[in-house]
Amino acid sequence: MQIKPLKMKGAFEIKLKPIGDERGFFMRTFDKETFKEWGLDREWVQENHAASKHRHTLRGLHFQLPPYAETKILRCTRGAVLDVFVDLREGSETFGQWDSVRLSAEEKNMVVVPQGFAHGYMTLEDNSEVTYKVDNVYHPQSERAIRWNDPEIGIDWGIKDPILSEKDKNAPGLQEFLKENNAVKI
Repeated sequence: MQIKPLKMKGAFEIKLKPIGDERGFFMRTFDKETFKEWGLDREWVQENHAASKHRHTLRGLHFQLPPYAETKILRCTRGAVLDVFVDLREGSETFGQWDSVRLSAEEKNMVVVPQGFAHGYMTLEDNSEVTYKVDNVYHPQSERAIRWNDPEIGIDWGIKDPILSEKDKNAPGLQEFLKENNAVKI
């Protein structure tokens, strides 16, 4: 696997290296020692799998407040998604900025999203699936969201009318979140 730092501290893209033959392929998706070399030695406590039937389904931007903040490592196992994350960490040089990685089953890549980031993804193909590990338990009372299309953040999703849950349609903007919670202290 090849690990590449992204523009925001603590975020990485991981390119997997399949070894294939006429039967198919084998690839390592987790290596404790390699992760440790990159400062990614975490205790991964849950793994989740999400399936979306339709192209342009958007899930996010979600996160949990400390002490339940989560680092996530995500991989698209079927189809393709645009994975997006927004830095909400107090004192961060990139606070309020966003970045994205296109994840796909074909490209066999992953992304690491550190604690203190809002996270979401939009499917780029029908029947896309994402698996992800987290380093903290799900705690409903600590869950928060910010609006996917907040103009202050300015994420370019490539479309204006995605398929959204009611929760994501009604999420507050960044300033609304900050008035109630301040930045995320990690």
